[in-house]
Amino acid sequence: MRLSDFWRLMDDEFGEQYSRSLARDLVVDRLGDRTAAEALKAGADPKAVWEAVCRAQDVPKERWLGRDIKPR
Repeated sequence: MRLSDFWRLMDDEFGEQYSRSLARDLVVDRLGDRTAAEALKAGADPKAVWEAVCRAQDVPKERWLGRDIKPR
């Protein structure tokens, strides 16, 4: 997963404003007690960070892949 995909998923699930706050403020145990932003900055895989955020926020698994986007 690319970093841009991570942010698209975050924005789609939580909204653009809240997703940035969540990434900056929510400390996630599955990320070594770091925030998503800290984990990404340290080089963590965006997919692993996304899944850890989903688990921490109780996002239903059926939404982990994001919304369907029609091809152009």
